[in-house]
Amino acid sequence: MSILVLISGSGSNLQALIDAKLPIKHVVSSSPTAYGLERAQKAGIPTSVHSLQTYYGDLPKTAKGERKAARSQFNKDLSTKVLELKPSLVVCAGWMLILAPSFLDPLAKANVSIINLHPALPGAFPGINAIDRAWEAGQKGELSKGGVMIHYVIAAVDEGKPLVVKEIDLRKDETLDEYTARVHQIEHIAIVEGTRKALEAATN
Repeated sequence: MSILVLISGSGSNLQALIDAKLPIKHVVSSSPTAYGLERAQKAGIPTSVHSLQTYYGDLPKTAKGERKAARSQFNKDLSTKVLELKPSLVVCAGWMLILAPSFLDPLAKANVSIINLHPALPGAFPGINAIDRAWEAGQKGELSKGGVMIHYVIAAVDEGKPLVVKEIDLRKDETLDEYTARVHQIEHIAIVEGTRKALEAATN
């Protein structure tokens, strides 16, 4: 059994997987400057960069058709890269780009599952800035619980079947930074639990 991890940034959740001695065979980053690449290299894990900006090149934002085609090619090439490495499981650990059907479908055909960490409860705050949005809802008294989930990835953003769900109290007496720190602590536990569960499911 082996894992391929997709990252975009500092890689603190990748570090949790490394520390748990999970069988990571490769790390792919969407950013060439992501600190997570350094974490992987220190652990002796092979890495590569798959940058969307390389595909966009000098295309202006107004060139919507060309950018859409470039994004589709980016996803197709990523799926090819992943499948060549033959992982048992793909783990999105802070991957900041939406994975389209042009990436998801080839992996589904190859029976390779993909899981993602999302810092919100199922059905709450899909997409970006979920931590900020949950904290704001807590400050307004709209919600009393935030949380973290590990879920299977489908085309609908953050709507796949949850594997691990952990609730966190939303407190009116804490800052956004304090809440964010608590979320990250729980994320590191949840991603290890979720990855182990998904690996177990992949063997059955």
